[in-house]
Amino acid sequence: MKVLAAMSGGVDSAVAAARAVEAGHDVVGVHLALSRMPGTLRTGSRGCCTIEDSRDAWRACDILGIPYYVWDFSERFKEDVVDDFIAEYAAGRTPNPCMRCNERIKFAALLEKALALGFDAVCTGHYAKVIEDADGNRELHRAADWAKDQSYVLGVLTHEQLKHSMFPLAETPSKAEVRAEAERRGLSVANKPDSHDICFISDGDTRGWLAEKIEMETGQIVDQTGEVVGEHDGANAFTVGQRRGLKLGRPAADGKPRFVLEIRPKENKVVVGPEALLAVDQMRGIKVSWAGVPIAEVESQTEFDCMVQVRAHGDPVAAHAQVEPADDGRPELVVTLVEPMRGVAPGQTMVLYQGTRVLGQATIDSARSLSWDPAQVS
Repeated sequence: MKVLAAMSGGVDSAVAAARAVEAGHDVVGVHLALSRMPGTLRTGSRGCCTIEDSRDAWRACDILGIPYYVWDFSERFKEDVVDDFIAEYAAGRTPNPCMRCNERIKFAALLEKALALGFDAVCTGHYAKVIEDADGNRELHRAADWAKDQSYVLGVLTHEQLKHSMFPLAETPSKAEVRAEAERRGLSVANKPDSHDICFISDGDTRGWLAEKIEMETGQIVDQTGEVVGEHDGANAFTVGQRRGLKLGRPAADGKPRFVLEIRPKENKVVVGPEALLAVDQMRGIKVSWAGVPIAEVESQTEFDCMVQVRAHGDPVAAHAQVEPADDGRPELVVTLVEPMRGVAPGQTMVLYQGTRVLGQATIDSARSLSWDPAQVS
């Protein structure tokens, strides 16, 4: 099989490519240049796809004896990931750029180009598993190592994309084993730190970065009753669940800390309140997609039991879900939690599971708590 190995420059993608070669596939390595100005070196372990990463990917391909190319996806990345990130924050939502990158770059733009060039599959170093059911349909499942499982960020993959996806690290019991294997193979990235945080914000200062991209105006911070308790420098820089940096001029009556409950960019208001009001009972999702063939309840729009996860490393929570038709003809996903979940923000991605299987995902459009009605905040 002709396989295109996406080489980030890290240890996971290098070992995944090595395993694909060892399995007898015809493998070609490609590194994605996602920025026109990547800098010369990464800062600590932040970011990915820098010049240093490109060189590490080249060294790995050289050791593996496979061709190596760099593809410039910087314009597509800016439009589909960076600009989307800015627009979502400007609208008062909290986006996940890694989800958008997997959806629109690694498994849309990259896979599309790979198939056009005659490749059969794209291989990545993600920790996730693809399984075929009795009818030959492909399903996405959690990896063997749940601590490293990355099925959440792959929840946006469609049935057609899963047909051409290869995850050689699926059954690997630990990251330590991957590093040990890389060292045995003579790969220089064996002990390279994992990348983390948002790759295009190299210093990790999301608020400062956004301040340069979104026009910020001072406005009111109000509590859950609508009373003004402080002033902010720009509502768009806050996230639901945030505690630090509120600079409230008036303490709560009980002396306990307050958290961001809601962001209202049109009114330029930030709503704060006690931690207990962060608990969410129900979420409505838009931009719904299914990882593989949808289960029968999706087609019949009947309720089904599932687990829902709203963060890459968050704990899954038991829930009941149902697809509902919307006024614009696009389906919405309504998820009611068995136990409340804390700090859910519009713009986040909720991924549904049954057992280890990923059912699909949706972007959270709204989240509500039965404890208070946001409409009472004037």
